[in-house]
Amino acid sequence: MSLSSFLLCPSCCEVMLPVSMPPPQCLKKRMVVPHRYMFGPGPSNVPQRILEAGAKPVIGHMHPEIFEIMSDIKSGIQYLFQTQNRTTFAVSGTGHTAMECAIFNTVESGESVLVAVNGIWGERAADMAERVGARVKTIVAPPGGYLTNAEIEKALSEHRPVLFFLAHGESSTGVLHPLDGIGNLCHKYDCLLLVDSVASIGGVPLYMDQQGIDILYTGSQKVLNAPPGTAPISFSERACRKVFSRTTKPVSFFLDLSWLSNYWGCDDKPARIYHHTGPVTAFYSLRESLAVLADEGLEKSWERHQKVGEYFHAGLESMGLKLFVKEKHARLPTVTTIVAPHGYDWKEITAYIMKTHSLEISGGLGPSVGLVLRVGLMGCNSSKANVDMVLAALKDALKHCHRSKV
Repeated sequence: MSLSSFLLCPSCCEVMLPVSMPPPQCLKKRMVVPHRYMFGPGPSNVPQRILEAGAKPVIGHMHPEIFEIMSDIKSGIQYLFQTQNRTTFAVSGTGHTAMECAIFNTVESGESVLVAVNGIWGERAADMAERVGARVKTIVAPPGGYLTNAEIEKALSEHRPVLFFLAHGESSTGVLHPLDGIGNLCHKYDCLLLVDSVASIGGVPLYMDQQGIDILYTGSQKVLNAPPGTAPISFSERACRKVFSRTTKPVSFFLDLSWLSNYWGCDDKPARIYHHTGPVTAFYSLRESLAVLADEGLEKSWERHQKVGEYFHAGLESMGLKLFVKEKHARLPTVTTIVAPHGYDWKEITAYIMKTHSLEISGGLGPSVGLVLRVGLMGCNSSKANVDMVLAALKDALKHCHRSKV
């Protein structure tokens, strides 16, 4: 290679070698994203109002205007969760991040953790607790079922855990797990109650303070209709005492509650210290999604989701399809599980509906793989018009997809 092949950087007087890899041709094409009806278990469609909020100019993550937006978000989450907890904020990440934030902060190695497994989210919570060295015990509900308070109390009495995990809306099975009385049981045995409400909050009644929930979290991409990437979470004073009296540091610096509570202005310190670069445009979207919910009102949102869910379930049964969750009161209105139609390949059904109708529905997940079809109708997607669209697409798929003679 000749000397003329080299370049001299004018700012630093160093020789720059030519790049050996050319720019990829794919990045020279305009990105194309199709419109789809997002009726799977999440993410859901994002309304224009929330999309426009996320497109506002980027400013610094430590600017006073961002702190004001973060304060609005905290107030919105307190309303959504029905809590007065001071330590309420949004984790920079998806619901998995909030799940880890809850477990990593409250559990130390060697401590006992009890996990209710009524679907995949209990399985993952148990996995996360094991990774921090906890002694994990599980109580398992059958797919499509739930645990009684008597079963839960028996396990609490036997294992004496510091933390009990329960998925309120189990999106893999379509179960809405009853919550009343469980918080009191946990406190009777000096245990914290951790509830996953990713698939349920905003779509069904939930009262964090009244129901004695110590840690509650959700994701932005379900009923809130914001893009994935932020996860509201709240810690009770009882939970905070456990976290801040631990003898070891949490295993994750990024999810350390002492840092996060300061960044979100949840502590008594006079100044906020840099911890990480918050996703400012995601904060805009989350703030707007909480404003949309506040405009409608929680009670109206709960009522709308319940009525649309019942309308959908009646329509499915009129088609001869069966619902996976037998007990009506335990059916999650936001994510419906349909018994996979006999003789059909569920993958062919979902693929046909996507190709023909640009509409996403999903198969099972975890314990429900191969057993169900899952349809999510959350937030702005929860309407009778959308139910009619899904029912028509299912009818079309059952007419045109291959059915075995067995």
